[in-house]
Amino acid sequence: MPLTRSFNYWNRRQFLYFLSAVTGSVALHGCNQSTGSTPGAGDRLAASVGIVTWIGYTPIYIAKAKGFYEELGLDLDLKVFNSGAEAIAAFTAGQIDGLSLVPSEAVTVAANGTDYRVVYVVDTSNGGDGILARNSIKDVAAFADKQIAVEQGGVSHFYLLEVMNEQGLQESDVTLVNLTPDAAAAAYQAGKVDIAVTYAPFLFTANEAQKDGRILHDSSQLTTPTAIADLIIFDTDFIATNPEAVKVFIQANFKGLEFFQTHQQEGLAIAAENLGVTPGELAEQIKGVRLADLADNISMLNDPTSNLYLLTPLNSMVSFLENQEQIDQSPDLSNILDPQFVLAIQSQE
Repeated sequence: MPLTRSFNYWNRRQFLYFLSAVTGSVALHGCNQSTGSTPGAGDRLAASVGIVTWIGYTPIYIAKAKGFYEELGLDLDLKVFNSGAEAIAAFTAGQIDGLSLVPSEAVTVAANGTDYRVVYVVDTSNGGDGILARNSIKDVAAFADKQIAVEQGGVSHFYLLEVMNEQGLQESDVTLVNLTPDAAAAAYQAGKVDIAVTYAPFLFTANEAQKDGRILHDSSQLTTPTAIADLIIFDTDFIATNPEAVKVFIQANFKGLEFFQTHQQEGLAIAAENLGVTPGELAEQIKGVRLADLADNISMLNDPTSNLYLLTPLNSMVSFLENQEQIDQSPDLSNILDPQFVLAIQSQE
């Protein structure tokens, strides 16, 4: 099955609690048709963007609540979906103009023939994903011939292979025990496995409970920091006819990020209301992600020499999904990144 954010079980980009729908200031709208403005339609810009509930979208929640989109002339219809699968279906059907997704979903959508561009990176994992190991296991190189609990075909699986590859290990060097992230953490905590790959909050709960072990590696140590990220894509035709709407959407999100950095308590309160958690809970969990600023985005979308350059992990994800038989053909990603908007914003500063 494709890697998506599913509410049927805890998947990589699922938030801390099961939420049937988002609450607060961002409402779930019915999906009828995209709302993009067209030349001559008036001074106001319009766009519809689909997201799922996730802590990394804190700048978007803030931008919506503080009216930054409207302030910059954009009427944004922000649709919050119960799962990545629902959001992707709406995007491919032309019901929304833009969409948030993770690299695995981006590759799958491209492999299915949908024409889009990545215009903005919202966040990257910065310690929210990790590998638990017993104290007897000295380092990643010692994983050889060991059993590892991980959700096969999931983003945790991809993360594990990236880490092992850095140490010269291949999947064939270990034995994988297929468990969902929560079950993998529970198995490690109970002493049933010596190594487990999972993410917050299961990562930290199991680490605290199991004294014979520690977090041996977390996503903040990845050589390719963008291997686990949240991206915003827009339909290629929409970009061609509504470039200003796309630019303003990104611009407002950077304003949301700036507000969060300068008014953190109010920003936490706004985002927490949308996420259905307390500001204190959000403050703790958001430490596991890095919210990407303008400079990060320019490196990710426009600098092939940077270790943040997004095309590198996307191409790695293509190989991973092919090996896992989750895509039938390798998509051409050579033009998938579109840095024109972040570069335009940079030129205005």
